[in-house]
Amino acid sequence: MLTLVPSEPEALTVPEVMNALRLSRSKVYDLIRTKQLRSFTSGRCRRIPVDAVRQYMNDRLEEAA
Repeated sequence: MLTLVPSEPEALTVPEVMNALRLSRSKVYDLIRTKQLRSFTSGRCRRIPVDAVRQYMNDRLEEAA
């Protein structure tokens, strides 16, 4: 049977990103505002693609190297 709903989320909420990166709410919104973390809105809901979180982490790791 074909299912169209992914088993893993493709977009996260701000609280989920806060938990994943261990950052405060204001820091996550600051990263979004400064375009360091890509996001989109759907209605009034802000969502961050999982690949954007991975890209943010990879960028930080490259800076640290």
